[in-house]
Amino acid sequence: MDVDEVRRTQLRRMKLLATALLALAALIYVLTLSRRDSGWMGFVNTAAEAAMVGAVADWFAVTALFRHPLGLKIPHTAIIPTRKDALGHNLEDFVATHFLAEDVVRERVARSRIAYRCGVWLSGRAQAERATAELASLARGALTVLRDETVVAVLDDVFFRRVLDRPWGPPSGRLLGRIVSDGAHHRLVDVGVDQLHTWLSEHEEVIVRLVLERAPAWTPSWLDQRVGHRAYAEALRFAADVRADPYHRARKALDNLLTEFAHDLQHDPAMQIKADAFRDRLRDHPDVRGAVAQLWTTVRASIEEAVDDPASDLRQRTVDAVQAFGTRLAADEALQRRLDTYAEDGAAHVVTSYRDEVVTVISETVQRWDGEEASRRIELHVGRDLQFIRINGTVVGGLVGLLIHTATVLLG
Repeated sequence: MDVDEVRRTQLRRMKLLATALLALAALIYVLTLSRRDSGWMGFVNTAAEAAMVGAVADWFAVTALFRHPLGLKIPHTAIIPTRKDALGHNLEDFVATHFLAEDVVRERVARSRIAYRCGVWLSGRAQAERATAELASLARGALTVLRDETVVAVLDDVFFRRVLDRPWGPPSGRLLGRIVSDGAHHRLVDVGVDQLHTWLSEHEEVIVRLVLERAPAWTPSWLDQRVGHRAYAEALRFAADVRADPYHRARKALDNLLTEFAHDLQHDPAMQIKADAFRDRLRDHPDVRGAVAQLWTTVRASIEEAVDDPASDLRQRTVDAVQAFGTRLAADEALQRRLDTYAEDGAAHVVTSYRDEVVTVISETVQRWDGEEASRRIELHVGRDLQFIRINGTVVGGLVGLLIHTATVLLG
C-alpha cells in the first residue's frame, strides 16, 4: 500500500469517528428530549444539544476549506479550490520570509557543526573508503563523459594555439633566470653528474675504443692504448671531483653559461629569433600533436585502471589522505570554524541570490493544479488532523452547554 492510500484510509477513519460522535450526541438528544425538564436528564439533554451544535459548526468550518458544504455555494466556502493561487503566493511569501531568511539559514548551519561532524565521520577507515569510492565513481563518470577527441581538441587549442603561438624568448629567459638564481637546477646537475660518473666507471672500454678509433694511423698501438686509458682515468677523476665538490669550477661555469643564456633570451633579438624558430619547428612537427593524443590516451587508461581497483596505490593513498584530513578536522577547532564560516557564507549566498527562484516553485506548482485537485491533495495531507477539530468541537460544545445549563439552574 502506497503512502497516499494509507493517508486516505486514516482520513476516512477520522471522518467516521467524528461523524459517529455527532450521531451519538444526536441519539442522546432524541432519547432525553421528552424528559429534558426533569432532573438530571435535563443536563444530559442540554449537553447533547450543545455537542450537536459544536459538531455541526466545526464540520461546516472544516468542510468549507475544501468544498461547498452540502453542495450549497455559500459565500466564503470552498476556500482552497477558489483561492488556491492566492494561498500559493501567501505560502511562498511565508516560506521565503521565515524559512529561507539569511539569518535563519546561518543559524541553522552554525548549529549543525558541519565541519566537526564531517571530520568525525571521515576519520573512520570504513567511511574514508566509502568517500574515496564515491570520488572514484565521480572520476570514472567524468572520464566516461569526456570524449578523447574533445580532450585532444581542447589540449590542441590551449597548448598549440595559446602557448606555442606566443614568443618564447623573454618568458623562457625569465623562468630560466629565476631557476638559476634560486639554485633549483642544482639537484638536476647532481643527478646528471652522478649518472655520468656511474656510466664512466662501468664503460672504460668505450672511452678507450673512442680514443683508438680517432688516433692517427702512424702512432703505435701501445701508445694509443696508454692515451686511451689515461683519457678515461682523467674523465673519471673529473666526474668524481665535480660530483664531490658543490662549488667546483665546472658547476660555476655551467651556472654562468645558464645565466648568460637566460639574459640573451630576454634581451638578445638574435637569440629570441632562434627560440621562436625552435618553437615553430616544434609546433609544425606532425609527431608532436600525435604525442599529445597518445599522452592523453595513456593518462586516461592509467587513471581508469587506478580508480577501478580498490587496492590500487592511488585509491589507498586517497583513503589515507581522506582519513588523515578527517582526523585533523575533528580535532582542529580553528579549521572547523573556518570551514563552518565558508558553509554559512555559501548557504547565505544561495538563499539571498536564489531564494525567489526556489520559492517560486510553490506558487507555480499550485497554479498548475486545478481547484479540485488542490483540494484533494491538501485534504489528503492535513484532513486527518482537521477532523480533531470536529471531535473537539463536539466534546467542548457539550461541556460548554452543560456549564451554561448548570449556571442557568443555579441562578434561576
